[in-house]
Amino acid sequence: MDDFSHISCQTCKSRLENIFKDLSQTEMSQLNTIKTCQFFKKGDVLFNEGAYPRGLFCVQSGKVKITQIGTDGKEQIVHLIHDGNTMGHRAIFGDDIFSCSAIAMEDSHVCFIPKAPFYAMVENNAKLAINIAHLLSDELKEAEHKITHTAQRPVRDRVAESLLILKKNYGYEEDQCTINVSIKREDIANLAGTTRESATRCLYDFQSNQIIELNGKKIKILQLKKLTEIAHLNN
Repeated sequence: MDDFSHISCQTCKSRLENIFKDLSQTEMSQLNTIKTCQFFKKGDVLFNEGAYPRGLFCVQSGKVKITQIGTDGKEQIVHLIHDGNTMGHRAIFGDDIFSCSAIAMEDSHVCFIPKAPFYAMVENNAKLAINIAHLLSDELKEAEHKITHTAQRPVRDRVAESLLILKKNYGYEEDQCTINVSIKREDIANLAGTTRESATRCLYDFQSNQIIELNGKKIKILQLKKLTEIAHLNN
């Protein structure tokens, strides 16, 4: 890991979309003083399931997958992280261990805010506390959706939805078709809650029907409407 402490919170564009977006200039300067920044290479582990949180992680740039190991020992991707997203807040406020692990999907720059000064900031800033409450509410809604729908739906539907989740989180490349992430078939399977073999069969089926185009670890969506119909989503 390399230091990139020259990146300032005041000029960080990712901050504008996260829980710190309403901080004053004085509070922003305080945050900039207490945070440290690190570089994680693709495949590096930011924190492990079962570890006790020492503070909050905030992604300045990059992509991170949040994973959990099931009773069968299989990895499940429970969340995808991108620029501006925070990690560790649930464990911090629940005074609990990490329920998941965080692994860099590509080279990523991540800031770290120690627990004690972060707590102090929340105690003295109502807007920050409300933003965290909104974030926790959104995450609970997402978790409820997965519990209700994932186990009851065919694998084909879940793989289609996984591609749409990737698009939602990471967007498109300049061609406005290719999802802006390089992802392994195994990660798609772990996101969909199925086996690598089943996910791969679905992907090739989508490709044979000209719904998507596969190019190594890159995926181009050719028919977004059709993919949405398969996933049984409204948008």
